Parts: sequence; structure tokens; C-alpha cells
Amino acid sequence: MSERFFLYDETVETKTRFVSFMGEHQRFDLAIIQSDRYFGKHLVLDIQSNRFAIIGADDLKEPGYLEFAYKLNEEDASELRDFLGQLV
Repeated sequence: MSERFFLYDETVETKTRFVSFMGEHQRFDLAIIQSDRYFGKHLVLDIQSNRFAIIGADDLKEPGYLEFAYKLNEEDASELRDFLGQLV
């Protein structure tokens, strides 16, 4: 077996918020992770769907970004966008 080649292997301090809320048609169970990585953006994990995305204010303005990342319809994505807009 060859020696493993790491691109990086770092440990960083994070701040993690777990939040659950009910939208009009869908429940959201999120883990929102903040660290010094990803240029100040948040790592947002949707625990129910096993999907995640790196999200900043610019990503929330990008049409279709949340719909694609979390496989949501426009209405559910709008609810998630409204919530995340308060954080980032």
C-alpha cells in the first residue's frame, strides 16, 4: 500500500448551531457551522435530507442555488432563504 498524500489535515474551532423549524410544507432540521474556513461562509447541513452547502449572503441571492443544493421547490427554498438571510 502506498503512503497517503494529504492535501491538508487541520483542526479548527467551530461554532455550531442546531435549529429545527417547521415551514408551510416541510420541516427543516439544520446544523449551521461557522469557522474561519470558507471565506466567512457557513456550512449548512440539512439533517433530514442528508444534504449540505456552503452558504454566504451572495449565495442566497443566486437564483436556484438553494433549490439545487437541497432539492427544494421554490416555496420551500424561499422559507429556508428567509431564515438563513437572518444569519449570514
